[in-house]
Parts: sequence; structure tokens; C-alpha cells
Amino acid sequence: MAFQHADYRAFWLARVLGVFAIDMQITAVSWQVYQITGRPLDLGLVGLTQFAPFFCLFLVAGTVADHFQRKRIMLTCVSLQILCAVAFFTMTVIGNASFLTILAILVFLGIARTFQSPAQQAIVPLLVPKEHFANAVAWTSSGFQMARIAGPGFAGLMIVAGEQWVYGTVVFLFFCSAAMTFLIKTNTQIISTAPVTIENILAGFKFIIKRQIIIGAIGLDLFAVLLGGATALLPIYATDILNVGSAGFGALRATHMVGAFAGALFLTQYPITGKAGKILLIAVAIFGLGIIVFGVSTSFWLSLTALFVLGAADSVSIFVRNNLVQIITPDDMRGRVSAVSSVFVGASNEVGEFESGVTAEWWGVVPAVVVGGIGTIFIAGLFAKIFPQLREVDSLDPNDLVRKYQKMEAI
Repeated sequence: MAFQHADYRAFWLARVLGVFAIDMQITAVSWQVYQITGRPLDLGLVGLTQFAPFFCLFLVAGTVADHFQRKRIMLTCVSLQILCAVAFFTMTVIGNASFLTILAILVFLGIARTFQSPAQQAIVPLLVPKEHFANAVAWTSSGFQMARIAGPGFAGLMIVAGEQWVYGTVVFLFFCSAAMTFLIKTNTQIISTAPVTIENILAGFKFIIKRQIIIGAIGLDLFAVLLGGATALLPIYATDILNVGSAGFGALRATHMVGAFAGALFLTQYPITGKAGKILLIAVAIFGLGIIVFGVSTSFWLSLTALFVLGAADSVSIFVRNNLVQIITPDDMRGRVSAVSSVFVGASNEVGEFESGVTAEWWGVVPAVVVGGIGTIFIAGLFAKIFPQLREVDSLDPNDLVRKYQKMEAI
């Protein structure tokens, strides 16, 4: 249904190509860093360096997304990503790759993603009618996961020939993403005319804090991803625990995303129609269980199975959260709310990677992963208790959800 609309098709292709490029790039960077330094902590620093711009600029990024055309913001961000990819390619080709230089480039990549994320999330409701929004969320999520499958998988195979081949492909993909973004014609965004003050910059944060459903959904994903950043340690599992080399590393990265894609694709055909809150909580608990199994596994095939399951569970939680946040939030606030959501959830991937790198350095790789999985299950149970409104969310139909939420606010 969502693909009936040309602007959504252009957006979908732009996002898929962009995510595909980013995941290829980060896969190559992670592998390259571990080959240069051989330290788990440095893999964590790769994530932290990308998160730092989110943490510093997310409120500004959200305000920009509400005060300027989101398409132009997206084009600017893709242009900066192209420059970063060219820098990685050039550095690798001339044989001058160093850990500090890689971190410096990742800072600029993080800045681009900081401003891109709220603009991308907030533009989706403008591209399709309300009745097609859930389908658009499902297809956006499935495309995102599909790109994340292909990105690590292709990068893992191409790394055998050299990281420069990965970076060269990334440059091309970013150019294609920019071209698709340029084709988006929708211009129905409600531009916020409120003056840019500290109060208005913080409005998205205040909006979330006052709404139990949103803060519960975002907080749940935050802690789940933060504690479940095991994918940052995949180079160590591939090299030192499972002994499967670079090809196995690519397979491990891809299998997580295969599970996520399978879950997201299922939701495009069979969307969640009831008990959405309970399903979200159960999905996060299953995600934690998958992390534990992966952490203790010494079998390549069992590890692949665990990654598939946790990827599928992750796609379910993303689907529910995106519907809740975008439906409840008015358009002139979506940029600022999406920015807060991005830093709590999207950027928590990078913080989770840093947490995994640090704990692996302190306790060892396997204990760090297992403790993270146990913590994720605990958080799911805790949130079920302290956020009853989230637990009681039933239908994700926009009209039903808004009507029920307004009743909750009135109580």
C-alpha cells in the first residue's frame, strides 16, 4: 500500500541505499580497527565516537528538522557521508590507515547521522495517507533490515580482497542515495514557526517525559540495545572463539540482520493488530535470551541461530515503538521527538558497542555478552511493572491509538 506513492518509493530507496552503505562501511571499519590494534576496547571506541555527536547535538538536530525542510537536511547529511566515505577510501588505498584517523572521520559520520535521523523519521508520515502509515513503517523497517543484512554480508566478502573495495562501493551507494532523496517532491511539512529558544529546543524531551507510553517504549529499547551490544564483539567471536575468519564474520553480521528482515517482512503482511504493548515486552525478553545463547555458544551454527532469533525479536520491538512514537506525536513536533528517540535508541547502538567493548576488556568477552543478555531480560520485566500504560497498549491503528491515548491523558 505504501509503495503506491512515488515519494515514499524514492524515500525508501534512498534510506535502503544509505543504510546499506553505512553498514558496509562500519563493518569494514570494525574489521580494520581490530586488525590494527587487536584490542576489544578499541571496537567499543568505534561506537562511542559515533555516539558523541548524537549526545552533543541531538536537541539541535531535532529543532532543525522542525524548522527546515527535511528533504534538504537529508541531502546535506548524505553529502557529508559521501565525503567521509571518500576519506576512508583514500586513507586505505594509500596505506595510511591509523586508529586515530579512523576515529576522526567517524566523528563527522556521526554528525551527519545525528541530523539525518530525526529528519528521516519525521518525514515518513508526510509521504503516505494515515491509513497507509503502519504499512509504511513496516516496509521502512524491512528495508532497513534488508540493507543491514546485505551491508555486513557484502562487506565481509569484499574485505577478503581489501577494505578499499568496500569503501569504494560505499561512495557509489551514497551518491545513489542522494539521487533518490532529490526525487522526493512532497512539501506538506508543517514548519514550526516558534522562535528557537532553549524551551522550544527542549520541547521534544518534555513531550516524551510527560507521556508514559512513549518514554516506556523508547526507554525499553534504550536499555535493551545498550545492554545487548554483542554485535560489536563479532570480530572477536569470529577470530578467537568460533575461528571462522573474515567470511564467517560477514555471515555472523548478516545473520542477525536476516532475522530482523524476516521479522520486518512478516509484519508488512501480518501487522500487529492487538496486544502490542505485551508483544513489545516479550520481544525484548526474547532478544535478551538470544544474546545469552550467542554469548555461551562455541558452535558456529548455534551462534547463527541465536543471532537470527534476536534479530527477529528486535524488528518486532522497532515496529511497535516507531508506530507509537510517530502516531502520538503531532507533525510540528516530530523532528524534536524523533531526535530524542534517535539518541535514546538509535545512538544507543553505538553506546552499547562501547559498553560491550569496555566490559569485555574488564571481565572477558563471554561474561560481558551473557551479563548484557540477563540485564535485557530484567529490564523487560521491570518496564512491564513500572509502565502499565505501555503494557496495556492494544491496537496500533492510528485512530484507535490516539483515541485511547487521549482517554489515558484525561484520567
